[in-house]
Amino acid sequence: MAQQLWLLRHGEAEPHDAAPDDDRRLTERGREQSLAAGRALAALKTEIHLCFTSPKVRARETAVLACEELKVEPIDHEPLAAGFDGEGALELMAAAGADQRVLIVGHEPDFSQVVYDLTGARIDMKKGGIAAIRLDGSRGELMVLVRPRELFRIAP
Repeated sequence: MAQQLWLLRHGEAEPHDAAPDDDRRLTERGREQSLAAGRALAALKTEIHLCFTSPKVRARETAVLACEELKVEPIDHEPLAAGFDGEGALELMAAAGADQRVLIVGHEPDFSQVVYDLTGARIDMKKGGIAAIRLDGSRGELMVLVRPRELFRIAP
């Protein structure tokens, strides 16, 4: 079985002027997006072995909320804070080992670049959106691109 790289863009966050960028928290909508992402991954019966997250507050909160459904503990990974690319993703996957499913929680435009670097596909990751790449060595195939919040609305 090939490795799978799952990318989750953080949910909607406070406005840029509300706090320093690293400290911006999720809004209520962002929390809903994050919970929906966890539900979507669980509904897809996606067994995640490892989760790495950007240490920025909004990404960390997204990872914690989504991972509640997946029964995995997110690990802060400083390179995900900014400038993460396909090479960085391949390094994480190599460290994870063969046949692993890894969830990475982070930011745009980095994730669209990762998908392009590994598959050649051009995408636009929406807040709370999920993309999945099947990896066979350094080559990848885009398997999933979805906005879970539209599929799994959280009751008020």
